[in-house]
Amino acid sequence: MRPYILLTPGPLTTSESVKATMMTDWCTWDEDYNLHIVEEIRKSLVELATKATDEYTSVLLQGSGTYCVEAVIGSTIKAGDKLLILSNGAYGDRMGNIAEYHGINYDMLAFDETEQASVEYVDDYLAHNAEITHVAIVHCETTTGVLNPLKEIAHIVKMHGKKLIVDAMSSFGGVPLDVQELGIDFMISSANKCIQGVPGFGFIIARKSELKYCKGVSKSLSLDIYDQWETMEKGHGKWRFTSPTHVVRAFKQAMEELKEEGGVAARHKRYCENHDILVKGMRSLGFETLLPDNIQSPIITSFLYPKKDFDFKSFYAQLKEKGFVIYPGKISQADTFRIGNIGDVYPEDFKHLIEAVQSTKY
Repeated sequence: MRPYILLTPGPLTTSESVKATMMTDWCTWDEDYNLHIVEEIRKSLVELATKATDEYTSVLLQGSGTYCVEAVIGSTIKAGDKLLILSNGAYGDRMGNIAEYHGINYDMLAFDETEQASVEYVDDYLAHNAEITHVAIVHCETTTGVLNPLKEIAHIVKMHGKKLIVDAMSSFGGVPLDVQELGIDFMISSANKCIQGVPGFGFIIARKSELKYCKGVSKSLSLDIYDQWETMEKGHGKWRFTSPTHVVRAFKQAMEELKEEGGVAARHKRYCENHDILVKGMRSLGFETLLPDNIQSPIITSFLYPKKDFDFKSFYAQLKEKGFVIYPGKISQADTFRIGNIGDVYPEDFKHLIEAVQSTKY
């Protein structure tokens, strides 16, 4: 039985069947695991990402989503390249931190945390800075819940002939997109987000024609996406280093459950319903959302503190006792807390959450 429901952007609440698949120990040297689990996952991820499956491949990598972001940045930006990072939150800023650690030449266009990345600013910047070779953006910035205008940004980036890296950590599998239609060269996500698996590995959907240029670029052994991909290709699902077997098997089950639900469109619809019930209910209790509705994602929702002496720790503890775990805020300009709408959670759960909030002292 669940002690509580995780209303966070990952780790998140998973189904009992996803958890149950982790109760078996898997060997990693034979076809049962490599061909029938790992390779099926890799193929299914590409199919989930685009209709142009011949143009793309997938790379699985041990670690959290940030490992994969660092792996992509460290494996794609060569000497002589220059990266432009579009940031309107902590995860865009983290890309800058990664670039600093790797000694990568980069610029950052920083936007307000409560605003989308500006298409006009990006267009103007690229028009006046021809040395930029790659552009990186976070699709859903979970610092606040803002959904960046990926389609419009991608169009501008491609119009200027740049390579596009997208951190779709909290959106892939929950917000419809096609990497080929958008012109994305590298897209990054994680097992424990909208696919509704558990933490332990992330993945990269890469354009094959761009991935080949990554050979020999990375200064890291374990975060080299080309070497990881080449080993998986030649070994038919073999990982270079110890595979997170239980997590991988759980992810395969989660992928099957996504398909059974009706795919990304159906999951997006459920997440939107969760979000709508949450927002309407919280507003009816006097809470205000941090973001305007037109830039809000269905992934996670930020709420302003209802009063100056609001005790978040007490509010959090009371809700946890009632079976709901929420998230603290992550921005400096306002006191906020966040509630995630993703995972194995449903509209009925959010109706119960509103009842729990209503009966909570704050």
